[in-house]
Amino acid sequence: MSRRLPLYLAALCALPASQLVSAAEQEEGFVEGSSLSVLNRNFYFNRDHRDGPAPTYGKPGDNGYSEAWAHAVIGRFSSGFTQGTVGFGVDAFAMLGLKLDSGAGRNGGRSSFDVVPVARDGQARDEYTKVGGAAKVRLFDTVVRVGDVFPVTPVVAAGDSRLLPESFRGVTAENTGFDGLTLQAGRLHAMSQPVSSNMRDGFVTFYGGAVDSPWVAYGGGDYAITDNLSVSLYGSRLKDAWNQYYVGTSFTYPLADDLDLITGFNAYRAVDEGKQLLGEFDNTLWSGKLGLRFGAHTVALTHQRNNGDDDFDYLRQSDSIFLDNSIQYSDFNSPKERSWMLRYDLDMASYGVPGLSFMTRYGKGSDADYSNANSVYMRRDGNGDPLTEQKRWERDIEVKYVVQEGAAKDLSLRVRQATTRATAFESDLDEVRLIVEYPLSVL
Repeated sequence: MSRRLPLYLAALCALPASQLVSAAEQEEGFVEGSSLSVLNRNFYFNRDHRDGPAPTYGKPGDNGYSEAWAHAVIGRFSSGFTQGTVGFGVDAFAMLGLKLDSGAGRNGGRSSFDVVPVARDGQARDEYTKVGGAAKVRLFDTVVRVGDVFPVTPVVAAGDSRLLPESFRGVTAENTGFDGLTLQAGRLHAMSQPVSSNMRDGFVTFYGGAVDSPWVAYGGGDYAITDNLSVSLYGSRLKDAWNQYYVGTSFTYPLADDLDLITGFNAYRAVDEGKQLLGEFDNTLWSGKLGLRFGAHTVALTHQRNNGDDDFDYLRQSDSIFLDNSIQYSDFNSPKERSWMLRYDLDMASYGVPGLSFMTRYGKGSDADYSNANSVYMRRDGNGDPLTEQKRWERDIEVKYVVQEGAAKDLSLRVRQATTRATAFESDLDEVRLIVEYPLSVL
């Protein structure tokens, strides 16, 4: 795959002459096209583990919950491109995470809680930073970046659901030369998770843990066929671990004034690759959506199934799982699991409160069966037998308000609550997240 990537990047640059002229006309220059933004993010997270102990590292804790309050300052700079057929530029970022409140026994240890980094003595660090950047080159409508990057695809996506965002290190390419079509490709050799200052960490998967893979590569595209219909097709390889293939589509059909039918479909196929570092597996997982949008209201019903014998895995804390029933805590991606979800959204702008929105959803999964799981993904009961007939449900509620005007314009306040209950293979949890964000555009 390493030999194919340069050929793919070259193909991205092979564009019609009319598009080359159009790209040249849009040149702004290195300085004129620059932007600098600063995001202040205040993040409070409380996870009640119900009857179970809280994850800890170094020092024991018996309080039964994880709790952290922290603040982030995220600065991003993006230059324009130097003028000419080939343009050069840079992207850079500096991020600071500050612990406001969290202590040993309740900081979540080194678990999926992941709000602030935890030292070997079990204490949360007072502060940590991320500093990085990437050089970029534009040739007509193709942009290649080398360095620290933030890909957004269904197979590799930098997550941003914690205090600081996740990033990857490597090379990416994006082409927008054809109307409605975006092509993306990349080869990445390291990642930096939300609680890490190291920009060159090894790869870690959510369910299989650390994996000694030298690189992950991906390629594919999104095509807006019409204003109401779009399709996506991607593939990726985590060297010596997996090959993943994704297809997705979204369609909106107007039924009447202020009434739309919404549908969607997402599917993954994941198979082991090379040295099979995560064992042998062959999973097919899909989700489908059917809903109605009427005025300020949207109601959707989704169904999801994993037809494989193992958990469908993805890179840890990334957003690389574009499935309808992958929600705040649960992914509903266990072997043989079937799940349904009902979701309701309300936009209060129609009722005179622009910027205020509400969402609630309820998902229920059943039939999870680890009888034929490989040794990496196997889960067993107290007697050592594979877990079967496992069930779970999750209910989420979210309220968000974005200030529309004035000195605090674009300030957002969000409250997220989740409740999940499950049989032996999962945790019983209650979560509350409070997130305040204030973006500032400096340039």
